[in-house]
Amino acid sequence: MTMSATPSIRIGVDVGGTFTDFLVVHEDGTRLVHKTSSIPSDPSTAVVKGLTEIAERRGETLTGLLAQVHTIVHGTTVTTNALLTRTGAKTGLLTTEGFRDVLQMRDGTREDAYDNRLTPPAPLVPRALRRPVGGRLDHEGTEVTPLATDDVRAAAELFRREGVEAVAVSFMHSHAGDEHERQAADILAAELPGVYLTRSSELLPQVRYYDRTSTAVLNSYAGPIITRYLRVLTEALDAAGFTGILLLMQSNGGVATPDELARRAALSLLSGPASGPTAGLLEVAPHGWDRCLTVDMGGTSFDAAVVNDGRPLVMTDGQIDRGRIALPMVDIHTIGAGGGSIAYVDEGGLLRVGPESAGAVPGPACYGRGGTRATVTDADVVLGYVDPASFLGGDIPLDREASIEAIRRDVAEPLGISVEEAAAGIYDVVNVGMAAGVREITVRRGLDARDFPIVVAGGAGPVHAAAIARELEIPVLVTPRESSIFCAAGMLVCDFQHDFVQSHKAELAALDTGELLGIWHDMAMRGRKILAEEGVADTEVTLQPSLDMRYRGQWYEINVPLDPSSLDGVDLADVAERFHAMHDTLFGYRSPDMPIDVLNIRLSVVGTTPKPRLDSAVVPTGDGTGRIGTRPIWSVLHRTMVEAAVYDGHGLGVGAHLEGPAIIELGTSSVVVPDEFAVEVDDRGSFVLRYRPAAS
Repeated sequence: MTMSATPSIRIGVDVGGTFTDFLVVHEDGTRLVHKTSSIPSDPSTAVVKGLTEIAERRGETLTGLLAQVHTIVHGTTVTTNALLTRTGAKTGLLTTEGFRDVLQMRDGTREDAYDNRLTPPAPLVPRALRRPVGGRLDHEGTEVTPLATDDVRAAAELFRREGVEAVAVSFMHSHAGDEHERQAADILAAELPGVYLTRSSELLPQVRYYDRTSTAVLNSYAGPIITRYLRVLTEALDAAGFTGILLLMQSNGGVATPDELARRAALSLLSGPASGPTAGLLEVAPHGWDRCLTVDMGGTSFDAAVVNDGRPLVMTDGQIDRGRIALPMVDIHTIGAGGGSIAYVDEGGLLRVGPESAGAVPGPACYGRGGTRATVTDADVVLGYVDPASFLGGDIPLDREASIEAIRRDVAEPLGISVEEAAAGIYDVVNVGMAAGVREITVRRGLDARDFPIVVAGGAGPVHAAAIARELEIPVLVTPRESSIFCAAGMLVCDFQHDFVQSHKAELAALDTGELLGIWHDMAMRGRKILAEEGVADTEVTLQPSLDMRYRGQWYEINVPLDPSSLDGVDLADVAERFHAMHDTLFGYRSPDMPIDVLNIRLSVVGTTPKPRLDSAVVPTGDGTGRIGTRPIWSVLHRTMVEAAVYDGHGLGVGAHLEGPAIIELGTSSVVVPDEFAVEVDDRGSFVLRYRPAAS
């Protein structure tokens, strides 16, 4: 793609539920942070609107700005929102005869073993559009009964009459042999031109029929949505004169081109927050850490993730809106807790916060956009943590009186307490809920949260993070200067990544290593081909092999990453020891005499992308102290309002040190430094908070 000049700007764009975040980075490391309100009805409009506002801030036209842009990396929640609101594509499903109800029967287990009244969610495909097809392969992929092509054509005719936009094809044992799925897909493509098609054997060639079927359905359900969105976005950017590279964030923590993501649409379902762990590692690495927790609190949700041993933790058995997705995804635990989370008193007289959110429109009461219900942001305003006059640099002045009235009516009066106590209760409840979310993602991995520093992200994150750290007894927090657009920054340092899997059941001790190396070689060839089409040189490709293994007789397997040198020769004893060690970490025991079974062979193919400079030193302004005054804030320790020093974060240079209680204003966020915390600015300009509880 030819460009008129040598573009030197890279832009990260993260579309959230309340705000769309932008980070503009020049070749020399100069940065510009921008936020604009999201437009849920058409998220692409907010992207173009934000770019236009950035151009205006720079004193140039949108076309002039885009002519200087080399790459835009974009994370979107468009498919996530479509799934959560059940507004995805009208989808049909072809299944093997006798397995029409697999989406309802699921894997035969309860989501919650102790709740026998929990009903499964309604399938994304209604039963009338789940069509059984005759034909059968055995577990080795050998044909037992030929494919009933008439059944496929009859299903195509039904789908045409019903206006189906997408079809998933998932047959039994297609991971071992894909001929029947290929035949069915060819017929559907001829009978239903333009309909989005997913073959489970192409998307996810692995065992477990429900997992494979659910993932294929999710891919088709999201496919037309992300395809339309990308078409509208690219047309808008083209019309504005953009001739650079557009990349999309994937749920596996890597980036991909629009064409590749449209083919594997399910990988867009956690597109937005997936870059957070990569950005978190960048923040803590200068301190000598190769591990961290990332917490991101925005307007509607709270995301927590773990980086351990230098890489984000990944899961292959995740759930999206209670539907199984078995593609590799960054392990992110999300709860409905954000600045817009609504607070209320339930019928039993208990204070509740979320998961319902006021969103961007109408927003919290203090926004003055028609919202009247009390939210977490309203509590933050009442408690003095957020300055109404400087919110988002003063672009959105907040109405403190509206916050007071909403909290008084919704919480204080029903509970018979003061407005400040009610606001503090909202603050405490949401913080405890978020701390529980962090425990969930660490404990289930056999990890102790106290061993990890927290990297804080999101517009609301720095307001609440210290309270979460106190709850979890975590001694160190790192708040990047651009924490409010943290995921947008992370997108600019993520690499291309494509993941491959092939089921291959065998005992580890008897594994044919030659066959294993051949499978990895084939995966690597396919990955390199995709990366070459995305413009990645072969010298920039790295490979990460892994195996899914379990002790014989176990129900679930665990993924064990292997050293890349395994691609040249596999040491089965080393593989076994890695499995035993990981099993011990996760479950507290190892059984070295028990046979180990391999279920799936995996390979991640990564293409390194050029990285912008995100580590330029911060130059203090003014006298370098940054102190601009004081204001009363709520002290969690003393349970009353106390006077706190207020600092302009841009006036705090490298090496600056201060003690809590204090507030650091950053324009797009506020860092709350409570009692018992001290903060120092590190060489990256980030704010490092350390918890030093007083001796009891």
